[in-house]
Amino acid sequence: MENRTDKNSYTIIFAIVMVFVVGALLAFTASSLKPRIAENQRIEKQQNILYAMGVNDNTDGSAVFVSTEDAPDLFEKYITKQIVIQDGETSEDPEAYLMDIKKEKATSRDDVSKRRLPMFIGEKDGDTFYVIPIYGKGLWDAIWGYVSVDKDMVVQGAYFDHKGETPGLGANIKERFFMDDFIGEHLLDDAGNFKGITVSKSNADPKNEDKTDNEVDAIAGATITGDGVTAMIKSDLKLYKPYFDNLKNN
Repeated sequence: MENRTDKNSYTIIFAIVMVFVVGALLAFTASSLKPRIAENQRIEKQQNILYAMGVNDNTDGSAVFVSTEDAPDLFEKYITKQIVIQDGETSEDPEAYLMDIKKEKATSRDDVSKRRLPMFIGEKDGDTFYVIPIYGKGLWDAIWGYVSVDKDMVVQGAYFDHKGETPGLGANIKERFFMDDFIGEHLLDDAGNFKGITVSKSNADPKNEDKTDNEVDAIAGATITGDGVTAMIKSDLKLYKPYFDNLKNN
């Protein structure tokens, strides 16, 4: 009995030691990978912003980012200024692109004037692009994107992504055929009021030739995801209108 008890005790001690060893190894692995993960996220954001302003390697109808190796240099080349808008005040921040949009949106839910709004100003081929990050909810989880506009809030490019939308349906928001539809669309109506862009099932413009109707065609079978894109465009981009009003007046 004593020997069996001793063996049981050793087994328990061994199991406890192994739990601590495995835990320590996992913690070490997570800690060592953290800088690499952060770097990957940084580069991905640069690629997204560049894509939205037309700096990409698109071919044959596919959406293709610039390479991870080229992204930092191209970001520095094309993004001339990063700003943060808060309660009507504008300041420069060279790391505004690293801002957590989800967190900013959540913490300022009760008072939108407290929300910090990052924007990235780029220059390409003599044109100025204002790239704005947006964040929302699709059918299953988060969706987000970057929309570039000119000084009149006409869309010059867009990139959308998702965390868990249905493959072949809502996941198609990141396909080029959908994103390209937004190029040239007006966010304002004829009177200069912000109207946004609706992803519409009843859009009577399948070739997307009317760029002032504030609508693009919906993705078949992805109504809720499309509604999420509509909502985040209208809620997030609207917050930047005072900046563009001031831009025109000056």
